[in-house]
Amino acid sequence: MNKPSDNQPQNAEKSSSEPQDAPIDDERDERDAPDDASIALPAHVAGSGTLDRLVDTARDYARAATAENTNKAYAADWKHFARWCRLKGTYPLPPSPEMIGLYLADVAAPTGPSPALSVSTIERRLSGLVWNYAQRGFPLDRKDRHIATVLAGIKRRHARPPVQKEAILPEDILAMVATLPHDLRGLRDRAILLIGYAGGLRRSEIVSLDHGKDDTPDSRGWIETLKDGAVLTLNAKTGWREVEIGRGSSEGTCPVHALEQWLHFARIDFGPVFLRTSRDGTRALDTRLSDKHVARLIKDTVLNAGIRSDLPEKDQLALFSGHSLRAGLASSAEVPEAHVQKQLGHASAEMTRRYQRRRDRFRVNLTRAAGL
Repeated sequence: MNKPSDNQPQNAEKSSSEPQDAPIDDERDERDAPDDASIALPAHVAGSGTLDRLVDTARDYARAATAENTNKAYAADWKHFARWCRLKGTYPLPPSPEMIGLYLADVAAPTGPSPALSVSTIERRLSGLVWNYAQRGFPLDRKDRHIATVLAGIKRRHARPPVQKEAILPEDILAMVATLPHDLRGLRDRAILLIGYAGGLRRSEIVSLDHGKDDTPDSRGWIETLKDGAVLTLNAKTGWREVEIGRGSSEGTCPVHALEQWLHFARIDFGPVFLRTSRDGTRALDTRLSDKHVARLIKDTVLNAGIRSDLPEKDQLALFSGHSLRAGLASSAEVPEAHVQKQLGHASAEMTRRYQRRRDRFRVNLTRAAGL
């Protein structure tokens, strides 16, 4: 793989993983310590170089216990709750089920200018608080009546059916890849879309792939190209699994061929598969892409391909996300459901059915089978 100089070029693609602005001083609080601050030597043990290094290693493992996006979400949940407590003249520690119940009620039906949160977001916020309290050594029982009854009332009054993203169908994905340029960046983005679609991959799974096993510490899987296709070994939410992507009917639509073209011209034989490129799209850099690039790529190519152009652009963009690739495969593959479930890595067939936007719902007619 080509290695750029140590000084990162000024004309590189903007990385979505660059540090964000630091919080202002009045939002900091000693009670809002980082999650790994609790991992330290016992008070009665004297420090040493070896033990200090083990503390750092343990912190690294603690951060890896949950996905990076989950860690960021939980950190944001705690920051929001801690700020809410300060505005109400109280403290986030120790945990108070009564105050948390009031917090849930406030975000569900706010009195100020802030918009009400959806039920799914409120549940995620509560999960984030439970996790953050656990990291600080405080158990929080989400079944406590002050929390559980408020949450049950919020669900009963405000719950809505989940909003599903639009599936990207075969004709859509072909139109999308046709909008991409034929430079190095275009080769990369074409491989991302086709591999993501044919593999039914999450966007985080796409960008976490390495060329070979154990190439980099931050890898979540690797890829192996064979005569008849590619085999992806992924460490996903449900554990390790293999995803088989067969070769397509033509080179223009084959995800494995698109991947091979990108790897060849980017000169990648080690490390992350999908890298950033220089701004002019002619050189591969050594920085792994963020999963946010996949989301942006899908939205950009949907717009450029004119998919659902009957809608205003805002509504058009809102319909599609990284999940649209997975939903597209689930909705389009004419194979037994069990094969789709295995490819998507779902623990249940019911979850797979949620991704199928145009399945034959009445293939099994229990009404007629019952004699009616």
